[in-house]
Formats: sequence, structure tokens, C-alpha cells
Amino acid sequence: MNVLVLLAGILFLLMTWIGGKKGVRSFVALFLNFGVIIVTLFFMNVPDINPVVLTLIACVVISCINLFYINEVNRKTKTAFLATIITTVILVLFISVITYKAMIQGFGEEETEEMGMFSFYIGIDFVKIAVSVIIMSTIGAIVDAAMAIASPMREMHYHHPGISRKELFRFGLSIGRDILGTSTNTLFFAFFGGYLALLIWFKDLSYSIGEIVNSKIFSSEMITIFCAAIGVTAVIPVTSWITAYFLVKTKEETK
Repeated sequence: MNVLVLLAGILFLLMTWIGGKKGVRSFVALFLNFGVIIVTLFFMNVPDINPVVLTLIACVVISCINLFYINEVNRKTKTAFLATIITTVILVLFISVITYKAMIQGFGEEETEEMGMFSFYIGIDFVKIAVSVIIMSTIGAIVDAAMAIASPMREMHYHHPGISRKELFRFGLSIGRDILGTSTNTLFFAFFGGYLALLIWFKDLSYSIGEIVNSKIFSSEMITIFCAAIGVTAVIPVTSWITAYFLVKTKEETK
């Protein structure tokens, strides 16, 4: 507990020193997002509540916290929020099909020994739970990419008010291409960092490459990474188009 408090204190001091008031709001947003996740998990067990719908509501709240609370309500956060919601809804439909076809719901055989003492008859559709897990894993990356594109586009439009919608859209795409590689690699290494012990265990058990790839726990995490990467990729043109449309439209209306 002392270590957690110490690390939280160091993080708070650094975020306050570097980010100022926005850094303080970002630190508070961490706990607000954690609270949203806890409330979402609490309501997952309530009968007649669809976990996917509940997760979508949680994603909307998380997006509002990360965009409007931290960066306040303005044109760039509005367009980033709209792009995030549109991309997430499209991604949900895609993830639902992939999860059902891949049959990655539930637990892998590597986890059955640890979970053997518990009952699996909990009255929840594990397919929907798997979809919810993937959605929740992707929302942070999508919001981050949307804001990273909308913000420089707003600055470009501010300093070059005569820029056309097409040129502004292309500028957004060029920004997206710059962050695409780093964003997808961040997701990739986050998996290997979190599951390094599992990979070492696979090696100790003399798993072949085929057995590792076909392992449910490995496949589910890789599918999560790919879905998150698809979401980050898809949000780039969506954010670029929405931001370019609304910024140029606002300029035309004020003439």
C-alpha cells in the first residue's frame, strides 16, 4: 500500500509540474475512469442488462472524461468525441462477428486449474463478455488517436483559415500516418509485456508455435490487439473527415 501511495504521489507531482491544471485534471481522470470501470463490472451481473450495451455506455462516459473533462468542451474535443463514438459503434459490430466466429470466449485450458474451484454457471453470456473486454481494451487507444489528429488539425485551421476542406483532410491523414505505427506497436508490446510470464510458461511446457498460436488465451489477446489496431486505423480517416467538415463548415457559416 505504501508503494502504491508513493508511486501515485510521484505521478501526481510530475503531472502537475509538467501539465499544470490540465495535468491535475488528467490525474483525477485516472480515478474517474477507474470508477466507471468498477461500476460497469458491478452492473455486469445484473439480469436483463446486455453487457455490450453497458460497455458502450461506459465507453461514452470514459470518452467524455478523457476529452471534455481534461481538454474542456471545444471544437476539437467535440469532433474527436463524435469520431470516437462512430468508430466504436462500427467496431462493435465487427468485434461481435469475430468473437462469435473465433470462439474465444471463456477460459483457456491453461487457466482451468486455477479456476477449478469456482462455478462457471454464473448466468452471463461469455460471448458478450468477450466482446465487452475487447471494446474496453480498444477505447483508450481510439480516443487517444482521435484527439491526436483533431488537435493539430484545429491548429492548422487556426493559423491557415483559408485552407480548403480537402487539404485539411489530407493534413489529418498525414498526421494519422505518423502516429499509426507507434500506436499499433504500443498495443503490441503492451500484450507481450503483460503476458511475458505466460510466454515463458509456454516455452517451459515445450509448446510448439502451432500450439501457442491456437491457444485460446493467446488467440484472444492477439485478436484484441488486432481489433484495437483496426480501431486506431479506422478512426484516422473518420476523425480527419469529421474535423475537416465541421471546421470548414463553421468558417463558411461565419462569412
